[in-house]
Amino acid sequence: MPDTLALVLLVVAAFGAGTVDAIAGGGGLITVPALLATGLDTHLALGTNKGQSVWGSGAAAITFWRAGRLDLRKARVTFPLALAGATAGVFAVLAVPPGTLKPVVIVLLIAATALLIVKKPEAGTPPTPRARMLISAALALVIGAYDGFFGPGTGTFLIVGFVALCGDAPTAATADAKVVNFASNLASITIFALRGQVVWGLALPMAAAQLCGGVLGARLAVRGGARLVRGMVVLVSIGLVIKLARELYLGL
Repeated sequence: MPDTLALVLLVVAAFGAGTVDAIAGGGGLITVPALLATGLDTHLALGTNKGQSVWGSGAAAITFWRAGRLDLRKARVTFPLALAGATAGVFAVLAVPPGTLKPVVIVLLIAATALLIVKKPEAGTPPTPRARMLISAALALVIGAYDGFFGPGTGTFLIVGFVALCGDAPTAATADAKVVNFASNLASITIFALRGQVVWGLALPMAAAQLCGGVLGARLAVRGGARLVRGMVVLVSIGLVIKLARELYLGL
């Protein structure tokens, strides 16, 4: 277990991550490196990260729901599919090195960021309701699996996907992304916990901070609207590309 100062820093990191993640995704950019810095091995760091991040995504989803920003019809489809996808992803990560995904993730994030900058939510012809639901279902399943397997950028990918492919407004996309993110985190933490890959002495204090950060971030997203969400998603995407490119270059 880390000393008291390290635990305090982890709690602060969790609060910041919960706030950022509720607005634009990418909270794992903060918490995973922080957990690895304490000396935890990769699986323990990933498991402990899920043990605290599930509270932030859950709190954010509830806050968006109370503000009337969730598409409950879409959630009834995306939630179970994200659970299924993340379950498969967590089992896969125990057998396949996640580092093999880094080049793909870098390319996808660059493309996603460019899409978000260029494409406005109101531009173009929106898909039919049926097509929109099918696209949302595919995003939940595929990105849920990605979250269980690797994770960084999950919320960002979801927001960009809902905006660019479904024609959703950025704030609505952020709200709907939290439903998927909460489901994938829930499936992941269940499996990691059953495998003994969660350090609860770290996860629980961080979870309290994540919960507070998730509520704050969701409220900021609701009040700040599309402009805040778009700006934060772009910044988080750029940071994630830089981080993954550096790790790939250094062979981490």
